Amino acid sequence: MRRHPRRGEAGREVTEAPSVRGAEVGRRIGVGLMYGLFKPRVLGAWKVPATGPVILAVNHSHNIDGPMVMGVAPRPTHFLIKKEAFVGPLDPFLLGIGQLKVDRETTDRSAVTRAVGVLDNGGVLGIFPEGTRGEGDFASLRAGLAYFAVRGGAPIVPVAVLGSTERRGRLIKALPPLRSRVDVVFGDPFEAGDGSGRRTRKALDEATVRIQKQLSAHLENARRLTGRRENAGRPTGH
Repeated sequence: MRRHPRRGEAGREVTEAPSVRGAEVGRRIGVGLMYGLFKPRVLGAWKVPATGPVILAVNHSHNIDGPMVMGVAPRPTHFLIKKEAFVGPLDPFLLGIGQLKVDRETTDRSAVTRAVGVLDNGGVLGIFPEGTRGEGDFASLRAGLAYFAVRGGAPIVPVAVLGSTERRGRLIKALPPLRSRVDVVFGDPFEAGDGSGRRTRKALDEATVRIQKQLSAHLENARRLTGRRENAGRPTGH
């Protein structure tokens, strides 16, 4: 759904963004699928601000991580997803449930505009700050997260998904075993910027360093809380 710039609540300018209603439909689908197939254990979901713009920064080691967070998050979420995932019938489906297609090989201005629009409209933007599936340890962050946080004036809520790669399912090798437990731990929201509102390269680099420290600390804390010392297992493909 395309929106033209206008004034929203508290004078916030509302810009082009994907459908919130679609994202709510996606959340409900995610609830059914994730709780039907697996046994999510959700900790700290109450830490997600109930209103206003927020960014969920999610570690990424398995392809169920996005749908899992979409299903257990307390608010409908618009994830930035690589364009390669939008194939065949998944293309209209993902767009219909308010997800954002992004070309990782270039500066995708359309995706940036829509992502900023989510925040300007007071919505929830989901980002995998590592850029692609990997070890899921937040070891390598892209600068995009810092830009959106500083530009959108949005707090970041770190999210750790643990257990999705520990074992492979018997029936479907690409998925964790059916009814296995997957932990999703939401952390305390924090501000990425230094309060100046600067968006210079230096300011964004400094923000990225702050973000990485916060996300790494949250992941370690999540492992202690859940008793999962390692997000064991290798990713099931790229």
